[in-house]
Formats: sequence, structure tokens, C-alpha cells
Amino acid sequence: MEQQVATEESLAGKRIAITNVYFEKIDNWDPTVLDLMSDDVQFFFPKSGIRKGKEEWGKFGELFGKYLKSIKHDIPQLRHIVQGNFVVVEGSEQGEMTDGTKWPDGKISQGLFCNVFEFKGELITRLHVYVDPDFISADQDRVKALFAE
Repeated sequence: MEQQVATEESLAGKRIAITNVYFEKIDNWDPTVLDLMSDDVQFFFPKSGIRKGKEEWGKFGELFGKYLKSIKHDIPQLRHIVQGNFVVVEGSEQGEMTDGTKWPDGKISQGLFCNVFEFKGELITRLHVYVDPDFISADQDRVKALFAE
């Protein structure tokens, strides 16, 4: 039983490390991020729906890159929760849009996110990203309706 617990703890540690590598690769627009994923990876991003497979992931990355110039995750401050084959990561990010607008503004946009990774062994098989894709609070109708000073 001790061996099984040690193996599970070791795998959990590896999976946390893999999620951190994922964020490093995303921050560097490194296409080898796909090496961390299974061929049939399922991916969800708000306003983009659910996509399946590495090819669809690549298409999403191309679309994302058309309006996002840079992104940087605060990797040292990420919070990880491991449960079975899942690693939930909560953290913050900042970046710049292609028009030069930087985010978050610290008032409305906070740059907070939560990602849910599912693993099979050491490969990411499912990734659901929970973030407000309106990084710069351009949706002023909703901002005015929901943000009270």
C-alpha cells in the first residue's frame, strides 16, 4: 500500500509540473505545447466551444493569436488542486492585445483564471479553461450592468 501511495504522489507531482510547463509554453507561443497532450485532447475555451484533437487546438491558437500579442501567467503563484486524474489550476495572467492595449486593468479586469486539466498517465486528455475572454473589458454594456462602484 505504501508503494501505491508513493506512486500516486509521484504522479501528482509530475502532473503539477506538466501544467506548469504548459503555461510556460503558452506564454512563449511554443507549438510543442501539443507534445503535452493526447492526440484526441478535448479543449474548452469560453466563446469558442468545445474542440477535439491537436489540429483543432492549433486552429484555436491561430485564431487567438490574431488578437492577443502576448500573455504571461504568474507561474510561481499558481495554486494547484490534485484529485485523481484531475489537476485544477487557479492563477493570474497578464498580457497585451495586438492593438497595444495591456491587461488587466486591476479595476474591472483582474486577469484571473482557472483551468481544469484531466490526465491519462502524463498526457493532458482534457483541458477546460475558465476565464473572461474579454481581457480588456471592451464589452461596456455588460461592464456597466455588472460593475458598481
